Amino acid sequence: MSGPDGLDETTSRPQHPDGGPDFERMIEALRSLQARVTGAAPPPETVTDVAEALEKLAATLEPFTVGERDQIAGHRGDLPGRGQAMSPVLHVDEWDGAHVLGRITFSRFYLGGNWAVHGGAIPLAFDEVLGRLASTGRTAARTAYLHVNYRKITPIEVELRVEAKVDRVEGRKRFLTGALYDGEHLTADAEGLFVELRPGQP
Repeated sequence: MSGPDGLDETTSRPQHPDGGPDFERMIEALRSLQARVTGAAPPPETVTDVAEALEKLAATLEPFTVGERDQIAGHRGDLPGRGQAMSPVLHVDEWDGAHVLGRITFSRFYLGGNWAVHGGAIPLAFDEVLGRLASTGRTAARTAYLHVNYRKITPIEVELRVEAKVDRVEGRKRFLTGALYDGEHLTADAEGLFVELRPGQP
């Protein structure tokens, strides 16, 4: 048995996965780079050096650009965050087809101000978790709406608790809720509607 697609860290890893054994290392380095760039105040000469290095890296990858179905990032269910660096990684403690419990940490990359997570990053995290749960053991679904309530400041660089569950299913409609906690303090909660895709829908 495997967990929610892209959420289960117990899934056995393929022997020869797309991107090879260092793909995870590359994505972790990218996550670290995002946080370092956000939190740095380097001198101009260092900025120049880093810009040149990043331009070279982009040029190195450019010949390997593929269509969406063939890209690796976002499709490696055996890796934390499905092998993409857009949203913060959820570390799963419990899951089944009805609920997920886990931990998440927003790095400096997600800073909005005053050591608080940017307001736009919180819906991103909820959409990732609720969306994957909505499709666990079921036909894939897409977000129809996502409503987020901001209850308290959500701090960066602090391990937070995430709870998500399927409230009910009505035909193709799946209603889910989620909550984010700093210790015992609720910092944000969400409710979303995810609609099952019809055959052939992208």
